[in-house]
Amino acid sequence: MIVNERLTAYLHSLDSGESEIIEAIGREARADRVPIIRQETGCLLKVLLRMNKPQRILEIGTAVGYSAILMSECLEPGATITTVEKYEKRIPIARENIRRAGKEDCITLIEGDALEVMAGLEPGYDFIFMDAAKGQYIHFLPEVLRLLKKGGLLVSDNVLQDGDIIESRFAVTRRNRTIYSRMRDYLWQLKHMKEFETAVLTVGDGVTISTKLTE
Repeated sequence: MIVNERLTAYLHSLDSGESEIIEAIGREARADRVPIIRQETGCLLKVLLRMNKPQRILEIGTAVGYSAILMSECLEPGATITTVEKYEKRIPIARENIRRAGKEDCITLIEGDALEVMAGLEPGYDFIFMDAAKGQYIHFLPEVLRLLKKGGLLVSDNVLQDGDIIESRFAVTRRNRTIYSRMRDYLWQLKHMKEFETAVLTVGDGVTISTKLTE
């Protein structure tokens, strides 16, 4: 854990819970070992959405639709979410969950490679939530910069990898070395780009919040 487990448990105990459909999808995802956003990350997303009232949201990484549906419950009338997923086995589950939640009118799921899909989207998104393959975040960044409007927010999840991102490359599995190296590059770039003002938070598995400063 990035923060004390007892403190995290206490903070979780304060939560008022989610809607019935969100709770159900969350239980199903955890039972099937599908990674979904952590409780505290979900709380942060809800606050950001309520504060900023975005009309166009882009999510990179749908999984089973949990976070898209959670975000949809915080939207203003007329706001929409476009979510992108390429893992074929999860797409039918995500579509069914969106239907179960009654959110087909505001959530559009696009199947395909994120970079290819993003290249075909029109700019002007108010809010982008990045929760896809961690080693690809840095490759998504140019398209994110193109798609996000000035004053918009980019939220990136799982950026600290339970704190393991600071470990020596020899202290992590070979499989994770490239992922961690790319994530460190991503964080450095976000913090040094003139186009963004970025905060790195130890919320959940690590979250960055970046606001775009330029058009």
